[in-house]
Amino acid sequence: MSSEQSMVPKLFQNLIPHTSSLTSLFYIRPVYTSLQLAKKYVQYYRRAANGKGHGMHSPFVFDFILHVLNNKNGYHPPAGLEALRKQLLHDRSFITLNDLGAGSRVTNQSQKTIRRIARTAVKPQKWSLFLYRLVRHYKPQTIIELGTSLGVSTAYMAAANGAATIITIEGSEQIQQRAAASFDALNMGFLKSWCGDFDALLPQALAQLHTIDLAYIDGNHRRQPTLNYFNQLLQKRNAHSIFVFDDIHWSAEMEEAWRLIQQHPDVRYTIDLFFMGLVFFRNDFKTKQHFAIRF
Repeated sequence: MSSEQSMVPKLFQNLIPHTSSLTSLFYIRPVYTSLQLAKKYVQYYRRAANGKGHGMHSPFVFDFILHVLNNKNGYHPPAGLEALRKQLLHDRSFITLNDLGAGSRVTNQSQKTIRRIARTAVKPQKWSLFLYRLVRHYKPQTIIELGTSLGVSTAYMAAANGAATIITIEGSEQIQQRAAASFDALNMGFLKSWCGDFDALLPQALAQLHTIDLAYIDGNHRRQPTLNYFNQLLQKRNAHSIFVFDDIHWSAEMEEAWRLIQQHPDVRYTIDLFFMGLVFFRNDFKTKQHFAIRF
């Protein structure tokens, strides 16, 4: 294996041989192929800071690396959350999709099995645990999620702070119903699980909240909708708000949206983890800075 190949996560290594067949299966939107994404990851890896914090001069970012990226022993989410994932991965029942976002990288079929959605659309355990640690460490009291999917990441965030007000919105009715059933089974009835178009429901969610401490945007991966959500969320942000954008390197559109978000005058720090991007607004950050960190 070449040195460049060793930088690429197994996800990409497994997909690269099948890239030619993938290009004939999708695309509702011009997302990057797996090979293109792998090349971008290599570029990111070369410029990104060490994921252990070595040489990091920002105390805030060093604390983030120590307590969120690498605190694998300090926080232990309930075992039932991974039991939910395993259950979904073995569920062969079909549901009908009405995807309101940017479509799927793999297929645009209107029906899929639960297990296929769990394999291709639900964040892997690594990222679910990351969101859990993020919530445990910063303790946001109000959380909005755009893109519930099957609810695994939502459940991780809810388990990290059961006292938080959480509104999660999903565009596909049958997926939202399945997620809501999982929340009930996990005794997470305090979650507000909504179904509908983000454009219609996000203003309603914002009207119910005085401020937004954490926003996780994981749906409709297109430039203008992403910027629209960002600008709406800004109306309720505070100095300690954290906005998390999923799949910031999903496509040229998403990369452009990410660059424009970074340039916004209210944004002080951003952290690029390749698969996710984090935005911070803290007033004590006197100089705008952008970090790329290996994770």
